[in-house]
Amino acid sequence: MDNRLQLILGSSSPFRKELLERLQLPFTTCSPEVDETPLKDEKPKDLSLRLSILKAQAVAAQHPDCVVIGCDQVLELDGKPLGKPGCFEKAFEQLSAMSGKEVVFHSAMTVIDAKGNVSSTVVPTEIKMRDLPPEAIRRYLEIEKPFRCAGSAKIEKLGIALIAECRSSDPTAIIGLPLIELTTMLAKAGISVLPELR
Repeated sequence: MDNRLQLILGSSSPFRKELLERLQLPFTTCSPEVDETPLKDEKPKDLSLRLSILKAQAVAAQHPDCVVIGCDQVLELDGKPLGKPGCFEKAFEQLSAMSGKEVVFHSAMTVIDAKGNVSSTVVPTEIKMRDLPPEAIRRYLEIEKPFRCAGSAKIEKLGIALIAECRSSDPTAIIGLPLIELTTMLAKAGISVLPELR
């Protein structure tokens, strides 16, 4: 294992950065610019995976001798993807539609190693939303302003109060960077979190 390899997180999310810091590896961040528009009839899981690959590729093209992590998260409601709302009105609409329902957050991650090898995964998190009265939605949006978060649900902060249940194989997946899977992927790319672990 060569932990001298430079690691780059291809994301501008402070929450993903905070998660990666838990692994106590040196890394830098780089915000990839990619078109996040879904393709026609593209399933939410497929969309998250495609975008994570595109983001990793965009950063790896600029830093070919580094190990790059690309990530994306897409919220699925009734089989359709819910993107970032961008404004209060759309966020209110999204959360109203999610009220009392089961939704799935698809957290996709792609690692490209210094030789250009690509590995990808998607870790789902199933969420049961609480019944959300309009006043509660409005108050949450005024406080949190989650207009750049998939489905307007900023789980990292006050958004946790919107949730009745959460099921996932990785508790960090919901925040957008599944660390359990990432440690395995990084080891394959030549960066070991704990050398003694196989």
